[in-house]
Amino acid sequence: MELQEQVAIVTGAGRGIGRATALELARMGADVVVAELEGANAELTADQVRAVGRRALAVVTDVTSRKDLAAMVEQALAAFGRIDILVNNAGIYRAAVPLEITEEHWDAIMNINAKAVFFATQAVLPAMIARKRGAIVSLASMAGKVGSANNLPYNASKAAVISMTKSLALAHAADGIRVNCVCPGFVETDMWTAVSRELSAITGRSPEQFTAQRRAQVPLGRMERVEDVANVIAFLASPRADYMTGQAISIDGGLVMHG
Repeated sequence: MELQEQVAIVTGAGRGIGRATALELARMGADVVVAELEGANAELTADQVRAVGRRALAVVTDVTSRKDLAAMVEQALAAFGRIDILVNNAGIYRAAVPLEITEEHWDAIMNINAKAVFFATQAVLPAMIARKRGAIVSLASMAGKVGSANNLPYNASKAAVISMTKSLALAHAADGIRVNCVCPGFVETDMWTAVSRELSAITGRSPEQFTAQRRAQVPLGRMERVEDVANVIAFLASPRADYMTGQAISIDGGLVMHG
């Protein structure tokens, strides 16, 4: 119970990696604020956290809304009195070749995947600074470390998360706050279903063929599970990672083997 008496906010915790992370943090002893746009999914995750024996608060949150982010922090502090951990998990994916990327496509990806990560972090920082402690873990992606012919805005948004992680880590190390991010690879989630469907249409393969091709590229020989990501996020949020900050940790089965 390394996170006993700690409080974690997880954005986008109604499904996939976010839900798995909320449950892993709860198993380690944390109470969890489930910040999620879809209320029913938020309540389902909150119920699962309570089933583990921890307290949970479901907060319907649009991470692109500064007002919602402020309310998320206010409700967390009102319910639990502290915020120790923030996991910036909420994100979206859309594919397109460069010549077909619209301004709306660019803005939608950047607003949720990058801008919201910063402003959610900004919203929790005062509470962490006041306690001189905190751990922030954001979801980047292997896409933030490599190029792509068909995902340019997505890749750029995840590169932005990696860059923000380094700057925030430098800015707030003296406040006792650690800031890291994780870079998953091909994770079997609802988002991967969208990825395989959109990219198969662009590349002329079926979604099943596309997924099989991607799986064949993974040195460890399998697709990634949400638990593979949640376990590393929980480690980075825990005292075991107390000497780690400003890092972009690859969790991708060996797909990207450079810094």
